Amino acid sequence: MLFPYGNDKNKNRGKLDIVREILSITSVKVRKTRIMYQANLSFVQVERYLQSLLESGLVEFFDDSFYLITPKGKEFLQMYTEYLTRVRRLGEEAIETEKSRLQLESMCVNNKKHFEQGVS
Repeated sequence: MLFPYGNDKNKNRGKLDIVREILSITSVKVRKTRIMYQANLSFVQVERYLQSLLESGLVEFFDDSFYLITPKGKEFLQMYTEYLTRVRRLGEEAIETEKSRLQLESMCVNNKKHFEQGVS
């Protein structure tokens, strides 16, 4: 099971955002403490995330105490970037759709009483 852990220290970031952050940091060989500080995670959190990332094959550990992103981790980063682009686009479309609905309703303002009473 990937990232089964509860609330993170920074509730503004989701688990996938933290994974993205860790994978970006490990684009070069880094030690655990560098990941901890750059990703703004506690020691316990970084331990849990790194264990999950190792088990998932997204990062690898070298005997000299370094972590490095794997090709699978790079694929994750690419897919996550594409996912965020789609989410952003859908959010923008939802806002525009709501604006259109409000504009349509405002065009019917003279018939407001009829809408409220269920009269067509």
